[in-house]
Amino acid sequence: MTFLWPALLGSWLVVPLLIGLYLRAQRRRQRLAERFAGLGLPAAAGAPAGWRRHLPPAIFLVGLLLLLTALARPQLAVSLPRAEGLVILAFDVSGSMAGDDMQPTRMEAAKTAAQGFVERQPAGVAIGVVAFSDSGLTVQTPTHDRDAILAAIQRLKPERGTSLGSGILASLDVIAAAENPAPPRFYSNRTPEPTPSPTPVPAGTHTSAVIVLLSDGENTAAPDPFTAAQAAADRGVRIHTVGLGSEAGSLLNIEGFTIHSRLDPAALRGIAELTGGAYYGAATEAELQAVYDTIDLRWAVKPEEMEITALLAGASLAVLLIGGALALLWFGRLP
Repeated sequence: MTFLWPALLGSWLVVPLLIGLYLRAQRRRQRLAERFAGLGLPAAAGAPAGWRRHLPPAIFLVGLLLLLTALARPQLAVSLPRAEGLVILAFDVSGSMAGDDMQPTRMEAAKTAAQGFVERQPAGVAIGVVAFSDSGLTVQTPTHDRDAILAAIQRLKPERGTSLGSGILASLDVIAAAENPAPPRFYSNRTPEPTPSPTPVPAGTHTSAVIVLLSDGENTAAPDPFTAAQAAADRGVRIHTVGLGSEAGSLLNIEGFTIHSRLDPAALRGIAELTGGAYYGAATEAELQAVYDTIDLRWAVKPEEMEITALLAGASLAVLLIGGALALLWFGRLP
């Protein structure tokens, strides 16, 4: 057990003082009883005898200890089961995403749809954001903080070429790091052991994590996207692809050059089929929600620090009421 305000545990010092005062009162009562007995007077009627006389004060003392402990705001590690899942939103941020065949642009349409998708996910789903143009990089590591995810999506903007393979490989790295955190690294002059290659598994068997790839599908840079997709399939990770734009395409002015850019659904369909995922033809919130419906959340038991101040305060109140009830029942007064 840990405490948010451990300094308040010093209030326990009042307990020995109260015990001392109680013992002093008992000795004083004993002396009075002996004095009255010496005068030949009868003992007070209904005077409590034995353990019953001390039980209500003892119960009051326990209730007070619980209340003083609650003041320090105790926390307890509690193992709670919860459903967990992992979604990596991989955004194409190449220059072609500025195309206006989706309003206002492909990029803005993708961001709007993704934001609606994020806001509807249950708390057990962690979401990460990867951006890729001619290379892939992590914009937001997987987190349950929806505000951080939405802020990361808002920062995205069109840049250079398109490397679907880089986006897929970067997403796989994020999934591996999230599910198997690296141990602390220490300096050593020993030759590092080679990292073992993952054993291939059937496509789609890694059901608690998926990649949602949002792109127009026009690949212009290495590595080969189907080689990267095969790496995902070997790990059992499904890739759901979302095609942005139209096959008619639009004209873009990039660095003084007029370029015709159009949706390439064949590449996106091939990536999805290779990994056991699905292809969606437009970036709408409803279609992205259908992606979530294919995610099988896994149950995990993890210890979490939970504040139990209210629990202890309630227990102390109950104990104090019990002590008071016994004192009134037996002696007609509070201790």
